[in-house]
Amino acid sequence: MESVLTSHDSSSLVVDRLSDRAKGQNTAVTCFYIDFAARKEQSVASILGSLLRQAVGRMEKVPKEISGAFQEQKSVIGGRGPRLPDIVKMLQTVTSSLPTFICIDALDECSTANRVKLLNSLKKILEKSSRTRIFIIGRPQVRAEIERCFAGRVISVSVSPRKDDIIEYLRLRLDEDETPDAMDRSLEADILEQIPENMSEMYVWAMTLGIPPHTIR
Repeated sequence: MESVLTSHDSSSLVVDRLSDRAKGQNTAVTCFYIDFAARKEQSVASILGSLLRQAVGRMEKVPKEISGAFQEQKSVIGGRGPRLPDIVKMLQTVTSSLPTFICIDALDECSTANRVKLLNSLKKILEKSSRTRIFIIGRPQVRAEIERCFAGRVISVSVSPRKDDIIEYLRLRLDEDETPDAMDRSLEADILEQIPENMSEMYVWAMTLGIPPHTIR
């Protein structure tokens, strides 16, 4: 519940705002939500692969380098998917020709080893595309890693949901409960009291290359 209320709602606002601005423009808005419960399935390759598919879906014509790479992988025994270095190169190709917004939600839910790989991969993409903007949402504990990887290119915004909004959201979810008999007044009161008190602060980071961070709007 905590992750849904903080991180995922924040990313939805970011993506909705970016999508509104991108309407009618040749711009890709991509997003990936990192789910702690699915950490084993959500490898760095699968995360970037999802972003790649979203970006390519916005293109009028798929670059030959990308279609060729997929055809090459199909010829390999077992028809394996592209590996991480190949996906990074393809994203570099796409984002070099198509202005792209990348939103990574709940980075703190990613394992430490995968965070390092993911951040380094995103850094490589930025280095090849000055028209790419990356937004990362997560709890404060990952701030040092982000700032170390993107030194001099980061701006951060603290996001803290209001207690009244959290309570309203919780009441809505409780009203939609399909097993109302499992909830009594005492448990409901505990949920409405404890969860809002234990909400953690969230941060949204924006990364760019070649343009001062304060110019991002």
